[in-house]
Amino acid sequence: MDKFQQSQKSKLFKTSTHDPYCLQKVEGSAICPQCDAVYQAGNWTWKHPENMVVHNAQTATCPACRRINDNMPVGTLTLSGSFLLKHRDEIISLIENTEKKEKAEHALERIMDLTDSAGDLIVTTTGIHLANRLGHALEAAFKGNSDYRYGDNEYGLSVDWTRDE
Repeated sequence: MDKFQQSQKSKLFKTSTHDPYCLQKVEGSAICPQCDAVYQAGNWTWKHPENMVVHNAQTATCPACRRINDNMPVGTLTLSGSFLLKHRDEIISLIENTEKKEKAEHALERIMDLTDSAGDLIVTTTGIHLANRLGHALEAAFKGNSDYRYGDNEYGLSVDWTRDE
């Protein structure tokens, strides 16, 4: 493969970042002062590399903490139906356990808030992957119907899950 083909291949397979909160570039290593997530080699993670000198690393607020501070969720999961009212504690436990697993692997995927609204439970997240995973976890554990809607002009996901007895 010559240099021209290599450069064209690189252009074809590079995807742009769709999340506007992830567009801010950080030079070198950084630590989020709010959650202690580490930025290393272009990724936010919970793992502190052995060769990273913590006191020399710069501080930069991670995209998830910035979203939480700005109250700008990217994922919204709305749960409704009579099944929700009868099994609310089990459902919340599933949501929290799913978030715990996702957050352990991906530092930027977190639950922002769980709120009640007119008999519905609304879960807001800092990432679309967590909202998607929560929807699938609810379908797998409790059945029901899920509707996934990705934003056309903006980075976001809305999931509606419902189950009636």
